Amino acid sequence: MTTRAVWEEEPTIIDRLSKPVVLTLIALAVAFPLYVVVVTSLSSTEAVTRAGGLVVVPRELTVAAYVQLLSGGVVTRALVISVAITAIGTAFSLGITVLAAYGLSRPGSLFHRPLLFVVLLTFLFGPGIIPSYLLVNSLGLIDHYASLILPAAISAFNLIVMRSFFMGIPTELIDSARIDGAGELAILRRIVLPLSKAVVAVVGLFYAVGYWNAFFNALLYINDNTKWPLQMVLRTYIVQQQALPTGAGGIATGVGLGLQPAPGLAIKMAIVVIAIVPVLLVYPFIQRHFQKGVIIGAVKG
Repeated sequence: MTTRAVWEEEPTIIDRLSKPVVLTLIALAVAFPLYVVVVTSLSSTEAVTRAGGLVVVPRELTVAAYVQLLSGGVVTRALVISVAITAIGTAFSLGITVLAAYGLSRPGSLFHRPLLFVVLLTFLFGPGIIPSYLLVNSLGLIDHYASLILPAAISAFNLIVMRSFFMGIPTELIDSARIDGAGELAILRRIVLPLSKAVVAVVGLFYAVGYWNAFFNALLYINDNTKWPLQMVLRTYIVQQQALPTGAGGIATGVGLGLQPAPGLAIKMAIVVIAIVPVLLVYPFIQRHFQKGVIIGAVKG
């Protein structure tokens, strides 16, 4: 008599009924805090005062908090900076990761093993904050937007995942292209990348989320608060409880538009919503590639 593993057994009726219940509870546990944040950001002063803090039941909804934020200069400027840094940084990081991963995936490439060893070594040893700051300072990048991109330009994890995926591409395709006279860049552009859309999309999402959520590099390298990205504004106003400037160049009052000034808690929650919405908008377009890109890239090779 052979015994089968637990996961090979047929699910019971209780298992079939409990699965959607558990998944629903998990979804609610994830969605409820987001719901509370959104409702609070749309609540009036009276609703926030009546609730004593975060609002669960929506009453007297208003967009005053968003008008105050986007009519001023601090949050709007920080939002534009974050979008620009994310777009430029993701394109730059994705480009050099693709080139490095393709080079390291070819066994006969120049300095293949030493370079791969250096990349793997970064999993064990990091440069540290002080050497990183001294390097950025010596390059004259303090208070430059390049300091938000170059130190985090390439991730060893993303590089290894993409390299593993490239190694899984049949060598017959690449050899036949070489026989036809195609160079390495032509092979990468016409054969490798079209077959690697899933892993490229996933790695691009990793880089984009990393750039969008990053604040530590801005904390280290950006002293001019007019160059702060959105996450630094989020950290300053919500985590450290510091007030952002109001009026011209800061947060508008919204009174001129016929709106009552929003409470401080609603403005804080509105900043949180503005910070997470771009990722929520982009993720559905990448989600179908997510599992395929990560799993195949991590297993093959």
